[in-house]
Amino acid sequence: MGRGRAKAKQTKVARQLKYDTHDIDLERLRQELGSGDEPAAKVEADDPADGPVGR
Repeated sequence: MGRGRAKAKQTKVARQLKYDTHDIDLERLRQELGSGDEPAAKVEADDPADGPVGR
């Protein structure tokens, strides 16, 4: 017994997260994630047309 209050609180928090509007600073989020104007580093793949290596 005694789980009623805990469950009610969890339900209340879940409803707040689901239905309340949240202000999101997209520019700040972009900076934190590191997705700026800088191009991503190019990864060179092995070209099968170059032939086998080490033979």
